[in-house]
Amino acid sequence: MKYKAIIFDLDGTLLDTLNDIGSSVNRVLAGKGFHPHPPEKYRDFIGDGSKMLVTRAIPKAHRNENLIKTCLEAFFKDYNQNWDNVTQLYEGIPELLDELTQRGLKLAVLSNKRHDLTKKCVVKFFSKWHFDVMLGLRESVPRKPHPAGALEIATRLSLPAKKIIYAGDSGTDMETALAAGMFPVGVLWGFRPEKELKAGGARALVDHPLSLLNLLGA
Repeated sequence: MKYKAIIFDLDGTLLDTLNDIGSSVNRVLAGKGFHPHPPEKYRDFIGDGSKMLVTRAIPKAHRNENLIKTCLEAFFKDYNQNWDNVTQLYEGIPELLDELTQRGLKLAVLSNKRHDLTKKCVVKFFSKWHFDVMLGLRESVPRKPHPAGALEIATRLSLPAKKIIYAGDSGTDMETALAAGMFPVGVLWGFRPEKELKAGGARALVDHPLSLLNLLGA
């Protein structure tokens, strides 16, 4: 088999977290007297870590480091209590993970979501499957698109980067994969548009999880 492992992004790739994230941020904004954003707007805000999410949500005229810090802390508090209200796996993900497991591929998650929240999501929603590595955003490691996290996973899996598919829904994910020397696959069911995935360097695009199986090679 050409590829031996798949690294998945989390939000917008394995899990549809849009409404829970957006609802938490909107409650924080309302507490500060700001208008909430429509749920779909959060597609543009998610993907570069929680601090950037909160920064983008705050009206530009009011952004400052103190407010961002306060809102970020409030977001973590709210999201910790409401992170799984309506979050769910995308259609086709269970069947994909079943097939990948049967074929013996190693599985990993690399997210710009905070590390503790990443682990919490994977433990709750993916307990049926074995993920060899799950990494979220940590202070000691640069966030994506820096390749450090992806390369750490490759090391832990004892695999060369060229044997790993990296699947994600954003240009950031595609840039991460390329920087790490992995095969970047853009998923079209997530938060970001096809145009961004292509601009980020996607070498393949898939519109359904099971379509990933066509890329594994003999």
